[in-house]
Amino acid sequence: MVERDCCRAAHKHTPRSPELKRDVTRRINRAVGQLNGIRQMVEEDRYCGDVLTQLAAVESAVKAISREVMRDHLETCVVERIQAGDTEVTGEVMDLFKKFM
Repeated sequence: MVERDCCRAAHKHTPRSPELKRDVTRRINRAVGQLNGIRQMVEEDRYCGDVLTQLAAVESAVKAISREVMRDHLETCVVERIQAGDTEVTGEVMDLFKKFM
């Protein structure tokens, strides 16, 4: 079950694998680097089309990160909650899908 209270963020019951943490962290760092490059492009008044192309690349990278985290969420958190009898988690999953579609 997900731990929650008024003063703390929720935490996973089953920790993410070290491989997933490494992969997601690497991808986030790469996206941050791309965003820093885009900021520099804007500051240097680079061509709008080039800036937009780079923004599209960052957006694609962030979506790929989201898919990895969603997969992990489905395989761990959602499965655990359903196995514990909490079928209301399906509503949460649908809300998450709506955010990404």
